[in-house]
Amino acid sequence: MPLFLIGGPCVIESYEHALFMAREIKKICEELHVPFIFKASYDKANRSSLNSYRGPGLEKGLEILSSIRKELRVPVLSDVHETNQVERAAQVLDVIQIPAFLCRQTDLILEAAKTKKVLNLKKGQFLSPFEMKNAVDKVLSQDNENIILTERGTFFGYNNLVFDVRSIPIMKSWGFPVVIDASHIVQRPGGQGTFSGGEAEFIPYMAKAGVSVGADGIFLEIHDNPSQALSDKSNSLIINKLNEVLATSLRIKKAIEGDSIPVS
Repeated sequence: MPLFLIGGPCVIESYEHALFMAREIKKICEELHVPFIFKASYDKANRSSLNSYRGPGLEKGLEILSSIRKELRVPVLSDVHETNQVERAAQVLDVIQIPAFLCRQTDLILEAAKTKKVLNLKKGQFLSPFEMKNAVDKVLSQDNENIILTERGTFFGYNNLVFDVRSIPIMKSWGFPVVIDASHIVQRPGGQGTFSGGEAEFIPYMAKAGVSVGADGIFLEIHDNPSQALSDKSNSLIINKLNEVLATSLRIKKAIEGDSIPVS
């Protein structure tokens, strides 16, 4: 399986910005022959503060994603938070994402699984990798085997996350693609009181670590000006570093698959 990217701004800020980001990311991925899924949330329902920007909402957000999908011919991903969003979202999205905080919400997973769409199940920060098999089984119960699993860190005390590299091979053992979310792993949840902090400088290291232990894809929050991003500004990769992160990750993947320089 070729290394693939799930990437885009954390939240849809406007049609123009989302289209610009999708177009620029697509160019980089095409140059490197990396399959690309554009992601952006139409509603960030789990923001720290009531006053935080959540996005354009379900209808407007899906309209924007549909336009980008058609204009750029790229698959699109966004997350659902309630069962009543699933049917409408499935009409537009190629991949439906179950947020980490909701990965144990049985009704939501079952409703999404019934669409037979690809589901990206993000591992909860509060779960061991072993426990994600329960979420997988819920999807399989609806005769849907279109599953991606994403590792995005584990709570380590207050306002901190760590990446247990064992998560990748553990979840891969179930036979589905596993993704390393290199952006959210460096997040500091609620670390700024009314919003989350993060250490974006470590994103490239997390991406490389994940790929080195077998991740099939990389998940990245990407922005052209992270300091002005309306969500996850502290754990978004600036787009001018994307080529380097992907190129290095591709070299690592090639090496671990046995295509490196022969040893005499």
